[in-house]
Amino acid sequence: MSEHQDEARRVLDIEQQALQQVVERIDERFDRAVEMLRACEGMTIVVGVGKSGLIGRKIAATLSSTGTPAVFLHAAEGCHGDLGVVREKDVCLILSKSGETSELLNILPSIRRAGARIISFVGRTDSTLAQESDIILDVSVEQEACPLDLAPTASTIAMLAMGDALAMALLKSHKISPEQFAQFHPGGTLGKRLLLRVEDLMHKGDETPIVSRNAGMEEVLEELTVKRLGAVCVVDGDGKLAGIFADGDLKRAIIEHGDIRSLSIDELMTCRPTTISPEKLAHEAVALMENRPTQISVLPVVDSQRRVVGLLRLHDILRSGIV
Repeated sequence: MSEHQDEARRVLDIEQQALQQVVERIDERFDRAVEMLRACEGMTIVVGVGKSGLIGRKIAATLSSTGTPAVFLHAAEGCHGDLGVVREKDVCLILSKSGETSELLNILPSIRRAGARIISFVGRTDSTLAQESDIILDVSVEQEACPLDLAPTASTIAMLAMGDALAMALLKSHKISPEQFAQFHPGGTLGKRLLLRVEDLMHKGDETPIVSRNAGMEEVLEELTVKRLGAVCVVDGDGKLAGIFADGDLKRAIIEHGDIRSLSIDELMTCRPTTISPEKLAHEAVALMENRPTQISVLPVVDSQRRVVGLLRLHDILRSGIV
């Protein structure tokens, strides 16, 4: 085992011990913090400076992404005008290892005058910040993982973990559903999986390749070639789906029959194809395409009367980024 591996294990052991210490301090003050933030009619304003400030940015982002509106305020910038963001109905979540950071102490009177409440993540419960707080969450650690016991390491891990615990407790308290969570993440894979529907990705209107059941093969081949979606939907006289004729069907027909122009589409199409409705989620369409003995790459999209309203390709789903 190398010296570097020994050091890595030492650091992680110390940080693991710090987290366990934080776990053992969870008490009714945590309940009060959750209830204060849950009842907040304004914004949650996360305040910090230095390494605590960096952790604060992440906590603010986590809160916002899980249903608790939050912004980050750098304490030094707060001294020079940014404190104007704080209002009476807000809750300030202030992070500090020492609880005596000058930039933080400079803005505490103004926060109090504004009427905002204060929850502190603090490493010293006898500090000035702790004394000025409505609720104290103790994130003290016995030692930093830094060999010099100086660089914030275990202490910042403790703050970050406490922030995650608070955010998750709030998420559960707000009863945020996966669909609501997706609304906060429209650009990510999760958001797309829970938001994108078949109707958002399907080809519809004039883009949809459709022929009638009595169409000649030349018309079918022209529609297949012009629309270039890999398949043609075949409909009966009422516009209801009768079958599908895909590129694969064309290749098999040519191999078996050679010249197919004299054949009817009824002889060559796939009858009773797998279909999907437009309101279904796009990732459900992927499951339909893949969970078959023979994988397919196109799906006719039909309404409740089995009338064709579009055509969905696996290529379009993959391009959307949901898988």
